[in-house]
Amino acid sequence: MSRISERLSQLKRSGGKGFIPFVTAGDPDLETSKKIVLALAEAGADVIELGVPFSDPMADGPTIQASSQRALKQGATVGRILSLTTEIRALTEVPIVLFSYFNPLFRYGIEKLANDAVEAGIDGVLITDVIDTAAADIGRILRSSGLDMISLIAPTTTDERLLRIAQRSSGFVYAVSRAGITGERAELSASAQTLVARAKLFTDLPIAVGFGISSREQIQDVWHFADAAVVGSAIVGEIERSIGNTDEAEAVTNFVARLLPYRKGAVST
Repeated sequence: MSRISERLSQLKRSGGKGFIPFVTAGDPDLETSKKIVLALAEAGADVIELGVPFSDPMADGPTIQASSQRALKQGATVGRILSLTTEIRALTEVPIVLFSYFNPLFRYGIEKLANDAVEAGIDGVLITDVIDTAAADIGRILRSSGLDMISLIAPTTTDERLLRIAQRSSGFVYAVSRAGITGERAELSASAQTLVARAKLFTDLPIAVGFGISSREQIQDVWHFADAAVVGSAIVGEIERSIGNTDEAEAVTNFVARLLPYRKGAVST
C-alpha cells in the first residue's frame, strides 16, 4: 500500500476527511518551498501536491501562473524539484504528489522520471493534460515503479471515460469542481457533488475535489460528499502576499490554521 493509500485509508477508518494543499515548487525559491512543504505537513496536510512550474500553464488562473513564473526565474526544474523532495522526505512522511503538465516530464523522460521520483520519495504523479491511450501508457510505467497515477475528472467527463479513468487510477481521483481554470471562487459549483456521485459508481478510490476551494465553509461543503478537499490558489496567493513582508512558511501555517475546520480522525505527522 502506498503512502497515499495508507494515509487516506486511515482517515476513512477513523471517519475523517482529507486536506490536500497544492504549492508550486520553487515559489518563491526552492529553499523556501522546502520550509513551506514542511510547514504544511506540520499543519495537518494529508497529501501535498507539489506543482512543477511550466511556462504555458493553460489550465491555471493568474495566481498559479504567477507562481510558476517566479519559480522558473529561480531555476526550478524537474531535477531540482526531485532533489528538493529528497530533502523533504528525510524530514517527513507526508505523501507527496508531483503535479505537472506533460511537457516538463516528457523532456525529463517518463521512465527516468518514474525511477528518480521513487528514489526521491515521491508517492504519485498527476499529469493535467494527458488523456486516454497516452495516459494509460504513462500510468503503466509509473505503476511499475510503485508510483500512484492520480487522474483528473471533470463535470464534462462522460461515463465511458470515467470508467476508463477509474481503471487506470490509483491513490485517489481528483475531481475538478467546475470547468475552466484554477482560481479562488466565492461559491462552490453544484456540479462537483454530482460528479463525485457519478465517479463513485466506477471506483472505490477516494475522491478529492479541487479548483476554487478557498474558504473554511467550502472545505466543509466538500467534506459532506467527497473524501478530501484540495486547496491550491488560496495558499499560493498567501505565499505571494507574504513575499518580502513576512516569513512565507509562517504565513502559510497561520493561513491553514484559519482555513481548516475541525477534523475528526486527522492524522498527525
